[in-house]
Amino acid sequence: MKKSLFLIILICFLSGCAVPLPKEKLDYVGDWQSKEMRLLILADGTVAYKRLKGGGTTSINGPLKKFVGNDFVVGVLFMTTKFEVSIPPTEEGGHWVMTVDGVKLKRIDE
Repeated sequence: MKKSLFLIILICFLSGCAVPLPKEKLDYVGDWQSKEMRLLILADGTVAYKRLKGGGTTSINGPLKKFVGNDFVVGVLFMTTKFEVSIPPTEEGGHWVMTVDGVKLKRIDE
C-alpha cells in the first residue's frame, strides 16, 4: 500500500512540473513525425519523444522545463534533455515542418 501511495504522489509531482507553452511557442504544439523520429508536444508542456537510430531506440516522456531560444529542455530535476531546434516550426508547401536534432519533422494534423 505504501509503495502504491508513493507512486501516485510521484506521478502527480512529475506531471505537475510541466511548463505550459508560452503563446509565442504554440506553433510547437503537435504530433511531429519522420521515418525515424516522433515528437509529441502538448500545450500543457507534456512531451513524448521516440527515435530510432543505429539499430536502437531512444525514448523520453516528460515535462517541458523551458525554452532556450528555439531549443527546449525536457525532464525532471537533474535528468534533462535539450532538443536542438535548427529550424523552428514553419509552414512549407501547405504543411508545418521543423528540424529537431538534425531531423526534419512534419506535423501530422488530425
